[in-house]
Amino acid sequence: MFFKKKRKKKICVIGLDGVPISLIKEFTSKGIMPYLFQIFEKGYLHQMTVSLPEISAVSWTNFMTGTNSGTHGIFGFVDIKPSSYEIYFPLFLDVKTPTIWDKLEENNKKSIVINQPFTYPARKINGILISGFVAIYLEKSIYPYSIKPFLEKIGYKIDIDTMRARKDHKFLWKELNETLKTREEAIFHFFEKEDWDYFQIVITGTDRLHHYLWPAYENEEHPYHNQFLDYYRKIDKFISRLYNAFNKISGWERKGEGFFILSDHGFTQIEQEVYLNAWLEKKGYLKYKTSSPESIADISEESVAFALDPNRIYLNLKRKFPGGWIKESEANKIKKELKEELSELKYNGKKVVKKIFENEEIYSGPYTYLGPDLLVLSNPGFDMKGSVKKREIFGRTDLEGMHTWHDAFFFSIDKIERNLNISDLAEIILNKACGNEKSK
Repeated sequence: MFFKKKRKKKICVIGLDGVPISLIKEFTSKGIMPYLFQIFEKGYLHQMTVSLPEISAVSWTNFMTGTNSGTHGIFGFVDIKPSSYEIYFPLFLDVKTPTIWDKLEENNKKSIVINQPFTYPARKINGILISGFVAIYLEKSIYPYSIKPFLEKIGYKIDIDTMRARKDHKFLWKELNETLKTREEAIFHFFEKEDWDYFQIVITGTDRLHHYLWPAYENEEHPYHNQFLDYYRKIDKFISRLYNAFNKISGWERKGEGFFILSDHGFTQIEQEVYLNAWLEKKGYLKYKTSSPESIADISEESVAFALDPNRIYLNLKRKFPGGWIKESEANKIKKELKEELSELKYNGKKVVKKIFENEEIYSGPYTYLGPDLLVLSNPGFDMKGSVKKREIFGRTDLEGMHTWHDAFFFSIDKIERNLNISDLAEIILNKACGNEKSK
């Protein structure tokens, strides 16, 4: 007598970079994403907060480690070297805690992770890893190296040419479509050809589109409005194809179980960019050694505080920085003063700041002391920046859309009866993957 071999239970995770829950609800309800609407009907769409600052480098690291910056050690796209004013660009090698797929490997599970932001340079995993942005060289973005010929053959693109695309929108559409096409080709190749337990992919074209052409979404008269909708229709078809392929091999009894979709932050229209260092300078909290500062290294030792992109404020503490003079006993008084003054900042009568968090409200873990003293959460429309070159508090560049903290989303077949933050998802996914149902 022959017994049918029980299929192992698999997990599939789709990340849609920078997609707010409001947009995804609108597009599914209006028939722009009909396949995703059908998927959502079988489960629960949860609103979710993300990291602070609300940027991909931190939010995706929170997701993949299930921790916060105080534990994994990444505070922004740029960080400040301990005991210095020197800025550096942290890499995947600087992440100090294990990822979802590291923990799955401990359970002898194989993972395929494609286009996960902030995983450059790629490191060895039990399976396949293709880094997402910020990734420079393809050969350093992949593990194992043996997949390189296939990726080169299909013309795989890690990301669009962002500097050109933000100015040339015809080029942007070409890049978005080509990148999505080769991403899909790689995804289904590895999905079908490889053995795996955990399969994760991230679509980052959505974030690029929102930064450069957010008005094309909100304004039906915009010349690129229909192309904006068409791009989401393509994503809808891709998700449907992957969802159906997953259900054929997933090993779960319920259709859609083990299938998750999320975003790493929301998005909205920029009204004004807000340059925090210009505000600090005008208020007398920040001084420079030169009239044309290039970096934080140019601040004067008289400075009380400075900001790093996008919304991190550091006090010039005596034991933290080489030119620091503020004693720990004085820090709380200065933080209170900064919070009170900055909370009153307005633009055309509109309040700019929604809330200012202190370090310990956000971070926990051994690296908390490396983080900023204050994090400034703006009201939607006011995009915080840490440039030292701006002399005016308010201004605009050619960016149209900005990240938001409160309106990311997470979809699962199971309802989760608590407020979610992106750092909660690793535990939920790992519990599902390893047979622990405590996440319900």
